[in-house]
Amino acid sequence: MAITTGDKLPAGELIKLGGNGPEKIAVSAIGAGHVAIFAVPGAFTPTCSQAHMPSFVRTADAFRAKGVSRIYCITVNDPFVADAWAKATGADKAGIEVLADADGSFTKAIGMDFDAAAAGLLGRSKRYAMLVKDGVVEVLHLEESPGACEISGGESLLEAV
Repeated sequence: MAITTGDKLPAGELIKLGGNGPEKIAVSAIGAGHVAIFAVPGAFTPTCSQAHMPSFVRTADAFRAKGVSRIYCITVNDPFVADAWAKATGADKAGIEVLADADGSFTKAIGMDFDAAAAGLLGRSKRYAMLVKDGVVEVLHLEESPGACEISGGESLLEAV
């Protein structure tokens, strides 16, 4: 069953590329405080790179001005790809942390996994954005199609803060 508003983020770990290589980050740590989390089907894919990530890069300062302390992007790629994509899109300079869900365990735990075998996409994440406060989902914007980026974009989520 998919996560929804009012639900607590599940326990688990994501991965970030640190100075000494991959580092595990507890989901409980990223959910602390008031944060924005968005997920993409995959780094370097067209909608993710041309629409979704840029929408959060554009709105990052506005989120912070409204009290959102951190912005995280979760991608079902390895931490090396996640880090390269953060640099390629300017997410790193905008203060957006791109975290890898390399095995898809977090994505599966919240019921946001899908396969699109015809497109070569297996073990992917649905496109969504959420506001989380102290580990509890306050707002969830889920796209019906992984190729769409309308309600899950930065501007749309910013209106909900």
